[in-house]
Parts: sequence; C-alpha cells; structure tokens
Amino acid sequence: MGCEIDRRTFLSGAGAAFLTSLHPAQAGQLAGASSLFVSAFMDSNRQYGFAILDEKGRLIYRHAMPARAHGFAWSPQHGQAIAFARRPGNFAVALDPANKREPVVFHAPEGRHFYGHGVFSADGQLLYATENDFEAGQGKIGIYEADAGYRRIGEFDSQGIGPHEMILMRDNRTLAIANGGIRTHPDSGRQKLNLAEMESSIVLVDSRTGDLLAKHALPPAHRRMSLRHMVHAGDGSLWIGGQFEGDPANAPSPVYRMGQDGETNTIELPAHARRLLSGYVGAVAIAGEGRLAGFSSPRGGGVLVLDTETGAVISEQELRRTSGLYSAGGGAGNTVFVSSNEDGRFGESRHPLHWDNHLIRCDIS
Repeated sequence: MGCEIDRRTFLSGAGAAFLTSLHPAQAGQLAGASSLFVSAFMDSNRQYGFAILDEKGRLIYRHAMPARAHGFAWSPQHGQAIAFARRPGNFAVALDPANKREPVVFHAPEGRHFYGHGVFSADGQLLYATENDFEAGQGKIGIYEADAGYRRIGEFDSQGIGPHEMILMRDNRTLAIANGGIRTHPDSGRQKLNLAEMESSIVLVDSRTGDLLAKHALPPAHRRMSLRHMVHAGDGSLWIGGQFEGDPANAPSPVYRMGQDGETNTIELPAHARRLLSGYVGAVAIAGEGRLAGFSSPRGGGVLVLDTETGAVISEQELRRTSGLYSAGGGAGNTVFVSSNEDGRFGESRHPLHWDNHLIRCDIS
C-alpha cells in the first residue's frame, strides 16, 4: 500500500517553510485564525493528503501524504495534530496546523499496524495509538513519546480485538477504548475475518499501567454490531456509535449510552432517524458543553443530533456520503457541528476534494 515511506521522501519537493508559499490572503487567514480544522482527503487524481481550513471552511493549505489517512489526535501543548493511516497502514504524521514546522513521519513497528485513531495524555507528553498485533489477532495500544520525535516506548493490551477510537476520560488517566471486535490481517487487505464470532466491547484501561479497569460487551443479540466511535458527555456518560455488520434493513439502532456505572443501553430512535443512520455511524462528536451528541452516517447519508440528558432527537440533516463531524464551538444555545462529506462539502463551503472519514478542530490562539 506504499505505507513504508521515510520522512525525506514524504517531504520531497515541499521544503520546510510552507508559509512562504502561501498566497497573502491565505497567510492572513492563517495568522488571524483562532481555530483551524484538519481533515484528510483524496483529490481528483486519487492522490492523498491533509488540508488545513479556517472556521469558515476556507482552504488555507494542503499537503501530500503517502497513503490514505483516517483519524486525528490533537495536542495543544505541542501545537501538533497526528494523522493516523487508515487500517492496515503503518504510518502516522505529526503536523503543525499553524504551519510553523514541517511534518514528522513515524511508523508502527514490525508486526503492528494502526487502526486510525489515537489520543494524547493530559500533559501531551505521550501519544496512545490503537494498533493491531496482526499475527496474534489481538488489539494493542502503542505508546509514543512526543518530545522524542514520537519514538515508540511501549505498548499494552487493548483487552479486545480491533481497537478503533480511544478517548481520555475526565480523570486524565483512564482510557476508554472501543474494541470493534473484527479481526483483520494485512495479507487479506481490509477483509473482515471473524464476523461470525466477533465480540465488540468498550473497555476502561489505566493509561499508566495498562491495567484493565472494566469491560462492557454488547448482548448476544447485538453481536454483529462493531462499536467504533464515542464521546464523553457532560453528565459523565459515554455516547457510542456502532457499525452493523449485516443487512442494514435489519440493523438495531447503532447508538448506545454507557453510564458511569457501566450500564450500557441502546438508544432507540424514531424510524426516520434510524433510516438516517442506517445501522452505521461514521463519526461521533460532542458539543453544547456536553449536552449535544452528533452522529454522522455515510451509509444513511445524514447527521443526527441527540440530547445527551434525555436521548431525544434535536435535529436531523441529510447530507450524502457524510462522515467528518466536529463541534464548531460555542455554548449550548448556539453550537453547531461542522460536517464534511466525500463530495467536497466542508461546512457551508465546497472544495474539489473528497474528504475522508474524520476531521478535528485545533484551537491555536
């Protein structure tokens, strides 16, 4: 897949001072922005890259990547966003949205590949990445040291198969990990090898020791639901989006709530909202001081916003092939979600690019 690529190759032709090549208007946008958005894309020539956009969805600059990326992690301490390769890729890129430093490329070690997501420790010193020990078929959490060029310094078990998104809980120590339950191997590309036996779970792990604190699996009736993405709501609950590995017409609701006591409940949706998701959540985002949870679905073609205290549907938006979703900021009364789709829409703007699955907001002021 072309994932083994060194830093010099990645940067060839780009140079370190990207800012000098920007149009004055773009440089002004960059200098005047307090928040920037980062998303991966594919262009019309099927070349991959990442792009930086301002709060209005205007493209500031873009840069090539060796292959397709998936999700991002943001460190305000270092002013860097990490772009992770899409499974089964093994590269990651540390990039500076403010364009003051050149990107740094690093890799998962032999026998591992990334699952497309990661999160920083509270102090920004360590990066945790979801990975696959593909010969053993076990999920791993790789640990990388930010101040050492993202040198890998260790790992621990994800306590499941196919870890996908991972978030740091509010105690700044516990990691919540969505184990999707699907076994894969690079020799089989993206083929899913164990759908008949898959078991998805949300686990809580001590980030300092790797110790398992709790594990919550779905009931047998939901065995074909792969839990993938989640957010931490204002009341301390986790809101989780799944992807059903079966007939979408027979899919249960792909939205779950896990309370602080570990009790996990399916959020039953009205028929129209259920059709909008079609058994498949591509991304989850939180807004409104934790009161609003957004769920996007490229399969169903829309964005659903729920009240995290009541589970009620707040709004629905149809948007074909959408997935990228993030809060635009603001309080509960005026928060909106920024969404992107594969047809080039980013918020209210349109671009000749195919946006990938996730986007992230980086507050740089």
